[in-house]
This record gives sequence, C-alpha cells and structure tokens, in this order.
Amino acid sequence: MHMADALLSPSIGAAFWAGTLAAIGYSAHKLKDRMDDKVVPLMGVLGAFIFAAQMINFTIPGTGSSGHIGGAMILAVLLGPSAAFLVMASVLTVQAFFFADGGLLALGANIWNLGIFPCFIAYPLIYRRLAGNCGSSMRVLVAALVSVVIGLQLGSFFVVLQTLLSGRSELPFGPFLMVMQPIHLAIGIVEGFVTAGVINYVRHARPEILDHGVVSLPPGPAVSVKKIALVFLALAIVTGGALSWFASTHPDGLEWSMEKVLGFSQLPEKEQGTISSLKGMQEKTSILPDYGFRQSGTEEGRGQADASWPAVNAGTSVAGIIGAVMVLVFTLLIGLGIRVMRRRRV
Repeated sequence: MHMADALLSPSIGAAFWAGTLAAIGYSAHKLKDRMDDKVVPLMGVLGAFIFAAQMINFTIPGTGSSGHIGGAMILAVLLGPSAAFLVMASVLTVQAFFFADGGLLALGANIWNLGIFPCFIAYPLIYRRLAGNCGSSMRVLVAALVSVVIGLQLGSFFVVLQTLLSGRSELPFGPFLMVMQPIHLAIGIVEGFVTAGVINYVRHARPEILDHGVVSLPPGPAVSVKKIALVFLALAIVTGGALSWFASTHPDGLEWSMEKVLGFSQLPEKEQGTISSLKGMQEKTSILPDYGFRQSGTEEGRGQADASWPAVNAGTSVAGIIGAVMVLVFTLLIGLGIRVMRRRRV
C-alpha cells in the first residue's frame, strides 16, 4: 500500500506531510520523559525486522494479487503507540529514499496510512480492549486479527480518499473503494495471523513486556530484552537476505486495485513540476531501486531481474540486509535524539 507520487496532488501530499510531521513531533514528545535506554536498541532491531518482513509479498489465492504485512501492530504491542509510529516512519522513509518504494511526495500520506491508524486507533481502542492482559493465545489471536484488519481497512480507505481529494478522476471513488477494501481485508487477515504469532512468542518469552510495554518495562530475571532483540535481529537478516527470494511476483493490493479500475497499475507521472522534481531527487538517492541492483536500460531492480520463482537474486539479498541495517541505524539515531532532548530538559 505504498502510494506513488502520481496518485496525489502536491497540495494533498503536502497536507499529509504536515500531519505526519506533527504526529512525529507528538510521538517524540510523549517518549521524551518515559523512554528507557533499553527501548532504543529494541526499536532499531524491530524496525529492521519489519523492513525485511515487508519485502515478502504473499499471494492472495484466487485473486492474482499479493500483499505484505505492515507491521505497525506488532510494533505498537511491543513498544507502545508513540515508539511504534516513529519506527514505522523510519521504515517507510528508508524505503522511499533509498529503495524507491513509494514516492517522496506520497511519503507523508504513506506514513499516515500505515502508521497512524494501527498505532493510535486500532491498537489502543481495539487490540488492548480485546486482548486484555493477554491471558491466552486465542485472545491474542482474536485481538490481532480484528485490530489489524480494521487498521488496514482505514488505511486503504484513506488511499482512496486521498486520490479523490487530489482530483484523480481516473480512479472514481466508488469503484476504486469497492476493490481496495476487499483485497486489503484478505491481506489484513494474513497479517493478523502473523502478528498474533509474533506477539505470542514474546508473551511466552517475557510476558511482562505485554503487561507494561517496553517503554515502562520493570527489571526481571526472565528472558531478557537483549535476547529477544537478538532473535528479531537474526530474523531480519534471514528474512531480508534469503526469505525475500520467495516473495510473490503478483501485483500488490494497491496495484491490483488500480489495474481492476484502470486496466493498468500505474498513473502516468507529470514531466514537470513538483512531482517531476521529487522523482529526480529519488533517482539520485535510491541506491538499490526496487530492492535490487540497477540494470542496464530502463529495467531495474528486483522485479525485472528474473521472472522465475523463487527469485534467487544477490541484489535482493543485499537490499534486504542493507535496508535492515539502515533502518536500524536511522531508528537508533531517532532514539538517541530523544534521549538528548530528555537530558537537556533535565
């Protein structure tokens, strides 16, 4: 559900950039007085894991479409909504600038759609009420399924709304909505099961994380946060470096929906103006576009390198590992910046 710049007008793109920056500032402020030193490395490692996990598109049977997890609910349950939102912003920023996944104008909207709804709406209002004190695996599963589905439905609805407000008449509101919502319902169900699996692992390893949240985690002799962080770091490396070869080659939910409405999966980009300038900037910053080595001619990236499946591709592996490391470093810098703000306040 990473929107391209062609879907948005400059004014709508700028409006959601402003809203996203305000949410980032709010989240940093909320964490300033509460964040423990152990939270920062876990934020980075979880961000690296989510980056790698998003590289694996899974096929939606019977549709010709695919999807990938967003991961914000996993982050919100383990880190709390504010820290989770900052991590999601880090993941999506690295994807847009260095891998050309989602446009730069659309980055604010993408962070809003994939971060705001799961972190600040679905998690506190749905997941926490349904999961309670996480007393059983089944309760976690139900809470994860319902909250992930609702968060993704809100995000996909806003994609349709943003194109409407941007005046993209090629994508009429009603028909576009009628294909976006069902396909993202299916994607949300799969993500709900993945989310429940991750949360239940942590619940068994160190349940107090789910009782208190890592931000206010009390010391304890059970499985340490360090050990959990190492598990997620290992998962990030394996997922980005090898499991990413097994990503579905079908178009994702947004591209599939556009193809159903338009007959093709991309809107033409303007050759001049803000969108063109941002595209030129993105071409300079994207070191591994489409998660692969640059190819000769106009074809580049993972998607064009090999039509076979699994696509055993060194470029994909390098992109997965480098991207995970970049998210890790970027998130650590954000965490360190918040710690500096806290110390100056004291």
